[in-house]
Amino acid sequence: MHKQIVHIDLDSFFVSVECRKNPDLLGKPVAIGSTTGRGVVSSCSYEARKFGVHSAMPCSQAQKLCPSIIFVSSSYGDYSDASKEVTQIIADAVPLFEKSSIDEFYIDLTGMDKFFGTLKYATDLRERIIRETGLPISFGLSKNKTVSKIATGFAKPNGFKYVPYGTEKDFLAPLNISKIPMIGKKTTEKLNQLGYHTIADLQRLSKSLLIAKFGKQGEVMYLKANALDESVISPYVDRKSISTENTFGQDTSDTSILETFIISMTEDLCFKMRNENFVAGCISVKIRYDDFSTFNQQVKVSYTSADHLLIKQVKQLFAQLYQKGRLVRLIGVRLSDLNRGHHQIHLFDDSENQIQLYNALDIINNKYGSKTIHRAATTAIKVKSHNPFGKE
Repeated sequence: MHKQIVHIDLDSFFVSVECRKNPDLLGKPVAIGSTTGRGVVSSCSYEARKFGVHSAMPCSQAQKLCPSIIFVSSSYGDYSDASKEVTQIIADAVPLFEKSSIDEFYIDLTGMDKFFGTLKYATDLRERIIRETGLPISFGLSKNKTVSKIATGFAKPNGFKYVPYGTEKDFLAPLNISKIPMIGKKTTEKLNQLGYHTIADLQRLSKSLLIAKFGKQGEVMYLKANALDESVISPYVDRKSISTENTFGQDTSDTSILETFIISMTEDLCFKMRNENFVAGCISVKIRYDDFSTFNQQVKVSYTSADHLLIKQVKQLFAQLYQKGRLVRLIGVRLSDLNRGHHQIHLFDDSENQIQLYNALDIINNKYGSKTIHRAATTAIKVKSHNPFGKE
């Protein structure tokens, strides 16, 4: 019995949520972003894409390409709520699924074909999600995660694509190498320089040759190109938050010490989130003074697990919350509104170099221990975490 894996993707998710709130936006070129400052498009409608607009493009450039484009400010709480609606429907309908990001899911329907018809079951589920949420959704169905994800790209917008068992290699063969998940721009350029442009070019290469040229990544490349990827579905766990706090041995009003601790805490939490494939949509700071009076302040943020973004928010919250001159007994940081995904879900401040840097740092810290590499400002302190990924 071969596997049956469905990949589900909510089409232009942020824009779709905004259109659900304001139907007047339907059918129009819409982008999530701001024309003030150095705003970047985080999502756009298919109508806007026809003009060449895409995610991560400067809003000023998008406006030049499409003068009639409508910019809408982000509503991160609404996006999280909509994602949870879809997640609940899927959880009610299938035995095993993985939430890989705020708008993307993998479902294992292996064995269900015998009783229901896998394609029919996936189609019925898609129709139910559209009916109950009003959000457009596409899916791909095949024997593994890689082929199904690529198939979803062909299904968009608002459709589905089934790749029957045994036809996967033929389906992949004519496609550009860049269609394979995990092959980025730099790897694509390197492959092109070697004369490899389509997935068929990779299929003609041996595993040993790809490993010799690209190391472990070469093996992954070989498996994905030949539809042999056997990545398992990671069961979805509805985790709500992750937090850490520190009680000082001696109460302090030294703001440099306090700020150093919250920076270190945020680093720790973000490292744990990236290891667990989570991003946060809300951050809060907690201060307890020497008289045990306790204060909290929080703010919604764009979904991320990048500490260079969250540290800015934490420092601002601390500055707003701290009552100058008072002795502090305890300080804490909490990240909540967790969703599955990587920090590049929101693209305003991300870059390929930044993402690669985090990947490299996490590999080193996982191998040699947390804080092997960290910000120089936090060298002298150690923070104890409490209730990591605590459920509420």
